[in-house]
Amino acid sequence: MGITLIAADPYADEASAKELGVELVGLEDVFRQADFLAINCPLSPATERLVDAEKLALMKPSSHVINTARGPIVDETALIEALQAGRLAGAGLDVFEDEPSGAENPLFQMENVIVTPHALCWTDQCFAGIGADDIAAVLAVSQGEVPVGIVNQTILDSQNWRAKLKTGAIS
Repeated sequence: MGITLIAADPYADEASAKELGVELVGLEDVFRQADFLAINCPLSPATERLVDAEKLALMKPSSHVINTARGPIVDETALIEALQAGRLAGAGLDVFEDEPSGAENPLFQMENVIVTPHALCWTDQCFAGIGADDIAAVLAVSQGEVPVGIVNQTILDSQNWRAKLKTGAIS
């Protein structure tokens, strides 16, 4: 497709990223370089308002922000101001700072914003897959194995967790 994929992720494995054709760069570099900034991180104290006025100011006026993660990751007031001032070309949102967001939200009136419900994965296939993944994780732990998909990789170094894993009694 002729696109370059870049990402900023302090937990990403460089080899895996490279295998997927993704270049890992610094967070500010993502904002400076992205034509489409897709936000895909969990909401935590470290990510709340991660996308703020300062970082939005780094972006090109032709760029778009896409947030399908969690609303409070984006400073909505700063996003609205950047869109209204023409400092960003557009946004695609299916999450908002306050949910449910009221009809008076300026984002609902902007022609350069697409909003959708946060319901991408509400399919029978998705729910079946989630259930299967959950069962596989429980079975792995019950057999003393590390389950696939652990987000907080630092837990793997915990002696307490390792001891529980040996007994299959993770709680």
